[in-house]
Amino acid sequence: MAQEATGRGGRSAGRAGRAAGPRGFAFVGRERELAAVVGALTARPAVVLVQGEAGVGKSRLVAEASAVLRGRGVGSVLGGCHPLREPLPFGPVIDALETVGPLLRPDARIGAAAGALSPLLPDLADRLPPPPDGPADPAGRLRAVLGATRALLTAAAPVVLTVEDLHWADDATRELLLLLAGGLPDGVGLVLTFRGEEQAGPLLGKAFRRPAGTTLLDLALQRLDPAAVSRLAGSALGVRPTGELSRVLYERSAGLPLIAEEDLITLAAEPDAAERPELLGVPRSLREVLAARIEPLSGPAHALVEAAAVVAVPAREELLLRSADLTDAQGSDALVEALARSVLVEHAPDSYGFSHTLAGRAVYDGLPGPRRTRLHRRVLALLAAQDPPPLVQLAHHTRALGDTERWLVHARAAIDQALAVGDQGTAAMLLRQILDLPGLSTGELGEAARSLAEAIGYTAEATDATIAALRRIVATPGLAPAVRGEIRARIGNILRTRDGGSAGVEDLETAAGELEADNPAHAAKTLAVIASMDTGDATAAERSAWMDRALAIVDRIDDPETAAIVHTNRLVSLPACASPGVPGLIAALPRRSDNPRLLFTTVIGLSNAAEIALCVGLDGRVAAWAEEAVALGERAGLPGLVVYSSSYPVLLEWTSGNWQRWDTALAAYRTRFPDSPVTDTGLLGAAQGVVAAARGHAGEAAERFRRAVGQDATGVLTLPSAAGLARLSLAAADPDAAWQVLAPAVRLLRRRELWPFAFDLLPTAVETALLRGDRAAASALVTDHAAGTTGLECPGADAEHQLAEGLLLVEGSPVEAAAAFERARAGWLAIGRPYPAALAAERAAAAAGTADPEAAAAALTEAIAVLDGLGAVTDASRCRHRLRGLDRSKPRGPRDPAGLLSPRERQVADLLARGARNKDIAAALFLSERTAEHHVAAVLRKLDTTRKALRDAGR
Repeated sequence: MAQEATGRGGRSAGRAGRAAGPRGFAFVGRERELAAVVGALTARPAVVLVQGEAGVGKSRLVAEASAVLRGRGVGSVLGGCHPLREPLPFGPVIDALETVGPLLRPDARIGAAAGALSPLLPDLADRLPPPPDGPADPAGRLRAVLGATRALLTAAAPVVLTVEDLHWADDATRELLLLLAGGLPDGVGLVLTFRGEEQAGPLLGKAFRRPAGTTLLDLALQRLDPAAVSRLAGSALGVRPTGELSRVLYERSAGLPLIAEEDLITLAAEPDAAERPELLGVPRSLREVLAARIEPLSGPAHALVEAAAVVAVPAREELLLRSADLTDAQGSDALVEALARSVLVEHAPDSYGFSHTLAGRAVYDGLPGPRRTRLHRRVLALLAAQDPPPLVQLAHHTRALGDTERWLVHARAAIDQALAVGDQGTAAMLLRQILDLPGLSTGELGEAARSLAEAIGYTAEATDATIAALRRIVATPGLAPAVRGEIRARIGNILRTRDGGSAGVEDLETAAGELEADNPAHAAKTLAVIASMDTGDATAAERSAWMDRALAIVDRIDDPETAAIVHTNRLVSLPACASPGVPGLIAALPRRSDNPRLLFTTVIGLSNAAEIALCVGLDGRVAAWAEEAVALGERAGLPGLVVYSSSYPVLLEWTSGNWQRWDTALAAYRTRFPDSPVTDTGLLGAAQGVVAAARGHAGEAAERFRRAVGQDATGVLTLPSAAGLARLSLAAADPDAAWQVLAPAVRLLRRRELWPFAFDLLPTAVETALLRGDRAAASALVTDHAAGTTGLECPGADAEHQLAEGLLLVEGSPVEAAAAFERARAGWLAIGRPYPAALAAERAAAAAGTADPEAAAAALTEAIAVLDGLGAVTDASRCRHRLRGLDRSKPRGPRDPAGLLSPRERQVADLLARGARNKDIAAALFLSERTAEHHVAAVLRKLDTTRKALRDAGR
């Protein structure tokens, strides 16, 4: 039976039973919400978002759901966010996982990836695999912790991970939770609670899209209605409250359970007030309710409560006693008194504080200024004496005292500690506070801004406000050019990563100029990056100029790492990527080095070379370069690059025509890399669209193409999906719609001079222009393509050029057109791509059909055999249609006996199994809808089945 655990610094997820909560209150007014949460967490993997104002009962709802699930054998772990958390990377999640031990069966198989958590979970170190040689960069640590968290939760499943008060989470924690939510293991639920009114921007840093197969519940918790408040009162008082009492309780609390409960504690202690609610005698605000609860306390207990409000976080008894300046005897009695009256609660063994942040804030705000100041000083001295000192809390108390100089010292120390342990989120929070400080010197301001830019560059998503703050600092008079350049370069990289397209490029180019004098290596790398970006609107000439500047800088400095980075980026720039010298340059990349950056550069070079080889039709080189990139990336601890490099062998199954193996390989890739950013974009996205269209699933194909194009319309790898969308419009006899999709892609093709890439864009654009009657545009494309590929090694582009030439010749010289199409076919076969070769053969047969019908029929028959083997039913059906048009005089063979499906009926049955409608079948097989209806009826009759049964069997 799974057990429940409690996260360090969090509330116990099982503290509240159905009948009574932590202070004796029944669970009322949330029955529907509880059912919804339990239902969602039963259908795991599941993500549950619970938002609501402070005190509305989010924690209680989660605790109730955990109790129900615990009775069904589902464990839970809990972590919470806090504004004064000490530095710990991904702290709230680590807090929760620290208590997962009781949920791990003795025979639990814990994946090797979980070893990355061993240093962060010392109490579980004996259960976890040894930590790997982790990557040093924050992004690498994030990936390692993500994989380890998944592995540990998988071992503990069924389990629910809850993180409360996410509005206080740092950016790194948000990013970890975003990635985790995007690929939860089976059997795992994730619950996130937050205050909507205190959450600026997306909860997890960027919009969360529910992954297929994951349950999502987004629940906004409302205040209790009057009837629920009355039931709450009855459970606390033991008797049904009078109508007057119920009315007063509801008016005072406005349905907020936290305030109603505080009133009910008072009523339970003063029975007369239950009959005469006016004896409560306090206004409706929580602050005054708490004041009424605190008033009867003894002097020592009162002092202890005030000290707890200033300490601000759950604390040990000793710290609270010393902060209140109480003896052990006084303090022990005072603490018992405060607990007995529910002013303070026990959060964990020897950890005491207010039941809710609002309660502590209410007490704190009610303290007179001199009293607050004395308490802050006393707490500060006590905390400073601890070993190690809690630096974030020290900074908090010195700031509250107005001691800017000491606050800066503690804040900087806390920042250094946070960065040392990889907690970029806490560092960024403190750096923002420093930037808001008036009177900082230019040097201090620049240093803080540079550090903040560094910290936020590795977190989920920098806000516009942060970017604006950095821009204001960049504009500060007197800032050193190199510092300004570093900050501006970070801004550019953040925008480039966050927004895509040309975002950040202007900042990066300007930064390179500012850096060149004092930091030429940084300047060269910056220029090389923007020269080789695969997105954006910069022209080929602009990119070439940036690369030339980078190379010129490299020539005058002695920096092997910078030289390697610049030259590797040069490999992927056009037209260098299709140069015959690329294999030699790849062979010269270092494979062994003590410098991890050099190995990182080599893996990037190998990975990019494999991708470009696919793009230009050099398929024979792809496997070796990709496999070496994967092996070296795994050895060097670069899992992010392994994700990209592992996709290219999958694509080879597609290009080589092994479409059944392609299905298997793609499924395995999804399983191995559930968070891969390229699974449904770029080349993989386009390939899935092409296969879906060929198999007769035009709707699925369109969706895949649109999704890929929608990622970034200025990205090079969106071009094949643009071509795929246009092909669907051409199949629907709508060349105008096709051109609407193609126009921006063609502009990008020209602007970037992407001529070596074989993305089907050129022949599709030429065919579309001809169908629209714009022969001049078609001819210009073919001419420019020839000029742009001269002297380059790009056999795929050469085959596409022959297709485009043939399209221009069809109308006036069909025999010459057929020859051009045949050359395209031969080119594709030489590369090893049977699918485009078969389509080229179809074009050749169509062009030569009238002149030599027998040769055309033979070519079509061969193409049909290839397409049938691939499962490309749409293309095979179109070829059969052409074949029938060549010679209708041949007698047909005998009809198939009843109960045996003809080849055509087998195609129809396959489409029915995939849920296709008659209209879809007609379009896929080039039939009229009426003919499709006859085939469907015959299939269902011969198989003695129904559409639904076929569809269910096909799942």
